[in-house]
Amino acid sequence: MRTHHKGSAPPDRDAENGWEVARLLGGPSLDGVRMAGFRDSAAAGLDMQVLPQPAVVVVIALGKARMTVESADGPRPMRSFIASLSPGPARIRGEGVECVEVNLSPRAAHALLGVSPRELDGAVNGLEELWGPRARRLGEQLTDAATWQERLALTDAVLAGRAAGARPMSPEVAAAWDTIVARRGRVRVAALAASSGWSRKRMWSRFTDQIGVTPKRAAVLVRFDHAARALCAGGSAGEVALACGYADQPHLHRDVLALAGCTPGALAGRSTSAG
Repeated sequence: MRTHHKGSAPPDRDAENGWEVARLLGGPSLDGVRMAGFRDSAAAGLDMQVLPQPAVVVVIALGKARMTVESADGPRPMRSFIASLSPGPARIRGEGVECVEVNLSPRAAHALLGVSPRELDGAVNGLEELWGPRARRLGEQLTDAATWQERLALTDAVLAGRAAGARPMSPEVAAAWDTIVARRGRVRVAALAASSGWSRKRMWSRFTDQIGVTPKRAAVLVRFDHAARALCAGGSAGEVALACGYADQPHLHRDVLALAGCTPGALAGRSTSAG
């Protein structure tokens, strides 16, 4: 989830916006997992634009933190939530926020969610809707932990436990996803199917079940992710459209408007980083 607050090596106090950030020493034990702890140490309040990216994001609230997710469905109060691979334009606001944020690659999400990513339905959902009472217990355990390293180590252990014995993603789907990422979204579904030995229909169905979006949508999302990063790094819309494989600048404009809810110019004006 790309946000306006910034992260660095553990522990760090972001003087610019008052966010304390911590990362697990040695990193997570599972491939495709990134995590960090965030605390609004300056009580500045959270106002976070959610930009779609090639990851499923889990946010676990600690203590009395409360957040509101504002999307096309209207504002919804949430303590802990999970954002699907392509949730569409959304904002998250909150006061006294302290949380652990976990970014999962599609491969990791397939193993750790406990349901087909397709069931996330392209939205931001309450974590308890997916994990039930276990989500609430994890939040309580993280709140009771004395340090960020204990909290992050506990989160890592819980994820490792969920991954043990999980059904692996099919090699054909994993290879198709890796191809989409390697080619930055410049692929055709027919070519993906042909390389796997599957029919186009079978690739479409299996990929959507295990990744959570169609192959075409995945390609759009990966291409947008590169474009968004380039725009936020200062690239012009024309340069970014050409470099990221868009047909022209209006094509880039349509994708950014649909996925980020703003124009390329407005997106470029935001200060963003990978959470």
